[in-house]
Amino acid sequence: MTDQRFPKAEFAAWIGIVGNLALAALKGGVGYVSNSKALIADAAHSASDVAGSAAVLIGLKAAKKPPDSDHPYGHGKAESIAAIIVSMLLLLVGIEVGISAVQAIYNGMEAPSAYYGWAIAVIVFSIIAKEAMFQYKIRLGKKLSSQALIANAWEHRSDVFSSIAALIGVGGALLGVYLGYSWMYYLDPIAGILVSLLVLRMGYRLIMDSIHTTMDHVLHEDEAKELTEAVERVKGVIAVNELRAREHGHYVIVDTKISVNPKITVMEGHDIAKMVKHYLLSKFSHVSDVFVHVNPYDPGYPYKSTVDTDRNDQPTIIH
Repeated sequence: MTDQRFPKAEFAAWIGIVGNLALAALKGGVGYVSNSKALIADAAHSASDVAGSAAVLIGLKAAKKPPDSDHPYGHGKAESIAAIIVSMLLLLVGIEVGISAVQAIYNGMEAPSAYYGWAIAVIVFSIIAKEAMFQYKIRLGKKLSSQALIANAWEHRSDVFSSIAALIGVGGALLGVYLGYSWMYYLDPIAGILVSLLVLRMGYRLIMDSIHTTMDHVLHEDEAKELTEAVERVKGVIAVNELRAREHGHYVIVDTKISVNPKITVMEGHDIAKMVKHYLLSKFSHVSDVFVHVNPYDPGYPYKSTVDTDRNDQPTIIH
């Protein structure tokens, strides 16, 4: 991770921690006073976001460490591990709020308290704040190629959806008071169940994406096409036999096999390989390392000549 990248990502993580702490305390307090199961569930979701943002911050700090003897390719996968932790927290919170809402329905619901009006105001404020956090983090995460930040951003978006569900439940229960329909009181815990399902769905999707990336995901051919074309433009490269780009957290490690003129020296082939590596590292900011294997090109076209190639006059390693 570059020095310029880390401060921006760290700042975004701290915004998530402070913002979610404030929202969780606000929604939890009002939810407790108003006895709104939907708002309490929404507060629990925001509280999980605090832990998620903290996990992202830890992952970012770990990914910033330079390569060492135990981790020669760097610590980039720390971000993917942080993303998995965030996803697991989402799943646990989703199960917990779902159980709580089901228990509320089973035990029966009383008429909403007078504080439900405050609950609605808090939910609307939460929707606006969480959507602002989502827009900020998703754009920054894509710009910095940070999987952990992107996962954390989608946590905020799932919180928006859960707050909308909570708003419908709380508003429906409050409307039931004015209309005299006691069955509408159950809209609050039903909304809590819907919130838990949304959280579970988001957590499952994120954890599958994170696991996929952690297991040495290789870019598809269309995704690596730009890298291949760049290698082909390097002077001395006749053909790119193979190119694999492995995702390693926020960066990519490239392994490529190139063909060069078989008549050149080992030193010249080595120089071409160095140019390939330098060109990829300078052109693509997300490429952290390049490994180049040099192959001799077919000594036929375009290197055919009138020289007798059967003569054993080529230099060997013992000359």
